[in-house]
Amino acid sequence: MGKLSDGPASSVPQSAATFFSPNNNNKQQQLNGSGGGLSSKTTTSKNLNKFPFGASAAALLCDYLEKILVWMFADSEDPGAGPHAAGKPAGDPHYFLTGSFGPVASETDPASGLTVSGSIPECLNGEFVQVAPNPRFSPVSKYHWYDGFQSLFTLLHGLNIKDGKATYVARFVKTSKLQQEEYYGAAKFVKAGDIYGKKGIAFVLLHNLRIMLGVLDSSNGLGTANTALVYHNNKLLALHEGDKPYIIKVLEDGDLETIGREDYGTLADRFTAHPKIDPVTGEMFGFYWKQMELPYLTYQMFSKEGVLLEPVPITIPECVFIHDFAITENYAIFLDLSLMMNTKFLTEGKNVFTFDPSKEARLGLLPRYAKNESQIRWFTIPPCMIFHTVNAWEEGDEVVLIACRMPTYDFALYAAFNEDKYEDSRPQLYEFKMNLKTSEATQRLLSTLTIEFPRINDNYIGRKQRYAYGSIFDKKMTIVGVAKFDLALEPELNTRDLKIGGNIIGLFVHGDGRRGSEPLFIPRVVDKEIPEDDGYLICFVYDENKGKSETVIIDAKTMASEPVAVVTLPTRVPVGFHSIFVSQEQLNKQRYNSPK
Repeated sequence: MGKLSDGPASSVPQSAATFFSPNNNNKQQQLNGSGGGLSSKTTTSKNLNKFPFGASAAALLCDYLEKILVWMFADSEDPGAGPHAAGKPAGDPHYFLTGSFGPVASETDPASGLTVSGSIPECLNGEFVQVAPNPRFSPVSKYHWYDGFQSLFTLLHGLNIKDGKATYVARFVKTSKLQQEEYYGAAKFVKAGDIYGKKGIAFVLLHNLRIMLGVLDSSNGLGTANTALVYHNNKLLALHEGDKPYIIKVLEDGDLETIGREDYGTLADRFTAHPKIDPVTGEMFGFYWKQMELPYLTYQMFSKEGVLLEPVPITIPECVFIHDFAITENYAIFLDLSLMMNTKFLTEGKNVFTFDPSKEARLGLLPRYAKNESQIRWFTIPPCMIFHTVNAWEEGDEVVLIACRMPTYDFALYAAFNEDKYEDSRPQLYEFKMNLKTSEATQRLLSTLTIEFPRINDNYIGRKQRYAYGSIFDKKMTIVGVAKFDLALEPELNTRDLKIGGNIIGLFVHGDGRRGSEPLFIPRVVDKEIPEDDGYLICFVYDENKGKSETVIIDAKTMASEPVAVVTLPTRVPVGFHSIFVSQEQLNKQRYNSPK
């Protein structure tokens, strides 16, 4: 069994919960792990005890204060919920709790013998897993879609494939945070949807009061493990950038079991949501960022054997939201952009995360094996926000980065969705070039489509690749299809029509009323001697007309309109975040102990 770390109080950078939080090393309120109908197979912390009477009394007091706050701020201005300055219509505050975004109520035990149309390729023997935000309990106040990866919980949706047969399972990741709310049977933690203006200050203070009084425990982390997944050194890890990763075991029948937090022996109390594994060396690279504490950014490197090397602190002038980064064969690329995090925004009636177009946006280039930050070089680009990179590589005197760029960003949009506001900030595929001789950077639009959740053949991470696959979003922020890009071709930028042309060489459209998820590329053979695009895309698709979900497998080379195979699932799979495929060969090598 992996080591269950009991480190110092963890920060939750997305929810701003611990901006003013005291450390809490009181272990008396660890939980018994029961309740909520979660799998009995899930492993929880050691020496679990119920909350003492004092904590229970304090919990009632805090609940009473919370009701007062909800009443006080019931009619307060909610950024995004009402008409904004341009006079555009109000947003829908329930959008991300309904339709394809709506959560599911419970887990699903392994369901085998699923109906398969077509034939599942042999290279897909293994487990396909997607993380999805899923509120376990009804929100006390406002709900923000980012509560999913910032404040709430993970429902892992897994599809185990063996010799053309499929088994589906859904399990919550048994985080410390989930166990605590399961104990109370209600939502207790502050959420991203509450962190704006004076209301945000009040709810953060209430959250900290719950910690100080022993109602909540932050000593085992406050992460949700529900943003992405990575498989490294024979371990499957569920990731969240505000906590250590959680080790997930895939059982013989495809079931998913939470083992505990991985601390790599000396890992800080946070990790990255998007580590990069070099396909040649097997090393893993990542970073983490802090708020209200210097240094704001720290670079991490892990050996092929999973040993954490000496972290490298990186100086940036202000705290910014950094969700992703990139590597090449010789560099790591960091994103110091324009979405800032500062508690002063709360006093101004804004969200703690606010886009500031006056803040200089920069790309930082650091030698991959640097021992300190002295060699980092910064390249200025126009103000923007980038949530996800596609890939990066070196080309002569330039370093090339492909990423999904947003010209602006409105955090409130994801609390009360508004089509017009989404149009203003929709992500598009861009190419950035950093010239090592001139120290200048350029950017170029690669597509007029709204593209996010990009994927490539991971055998090309850090190396020049030709093909990229991107989720196509419509004006309602739902995924309607997948676009295949040939980056060697010139883009066609005079139309937003969904058609092949320019650098778009393939399209797979899910169909009317069908909403997709991130398309994961799986090579037909793990061998760079075969064509780069010789493989398959796999994703979950929700059919709103039927109220059912499917797993759809697409030919990534031809992008034929007919799927290679479709697996009908026994339950709905909500819109999720990121996914991974772990081959049967990798599953046979799973391990759970921390490296020595």
